[in-house]
Amino acid sequence: MTEDDFSIFKRFPTLEQAQDLQKLLNDAGIETIIADNVPPVDITFGGSTLNNEIEIRISPKDFKKAEALLLKQAETLIDDVDPSHYLFEFSTEELYDILIKYDEWGEFDYTLAQQLLKKRGEKIDAETLENLKKQRIMELAKPEKKQTGWIIAGYIFSILGGFLGIIIGYSLWKARKTLPNGTKVHSYSERDQKHGQYMFLIGVIIFPITLIWKIIPNIT
Repeated sequence: MTEDDFSIFKRFPTLEQAQDLQKLLNDAGIETIIADNVPPVDITFGGSTLNNEIEIRISPKDFKKAEALLLKQAETLIDDVDPSHYLFEFSTEELYDILIKYDEWGEFDYTLAQQLLKKRGEKIDAETLENLKKQRIMELAKPEKKQTGWIIAGYIFSILGGFLGIIIGYSLWKARKTLPNGTKVHSYSERDQKHGQYMFLIGVIIFPITLIWKIIPNIT
């Protein structure tokens, strides 16, 4: 398997935390890669707030096994949970929100939210959890909103021979995001991808011509 065959499973602010999870996964026979998430094209133009973090990447086929491992670990801690834990103050709607947006919460909070909802008489079973996860995946898989502003700017920079036009075009064309189940999908709509491809090709053609045009007067 190559590095491209791995998807982001978890992100951590420190290397030590990432290594703890790496050991747990490796002990369970799950191959891992630790990497710094220096943002490539896998970010959106809509104002990314991504900070540099340490990523644990695994094969998409191992996601369910890894998630089950972490949930089992979290379940062992539930009995000793502090009664002052902040989730005890959450409303039923807020607890459901944790189950829906499970990818934004840790396994412990996700497991505790289930327990609290059950104690409140809510029906929380494997089928319900699986349906909520499917809905979440479908929602996150949707492409980002139309990038009209960046498309206009990209064409302008490409036509004027600016290298920035090539970068914007390539980003719109090739940017991908990783879903919680490890699947990678395009970040932008087919329309925006096509515009990105066009401005990339325009930029690749015009940029060297512009560069040569600027160099020649200095030579002669």
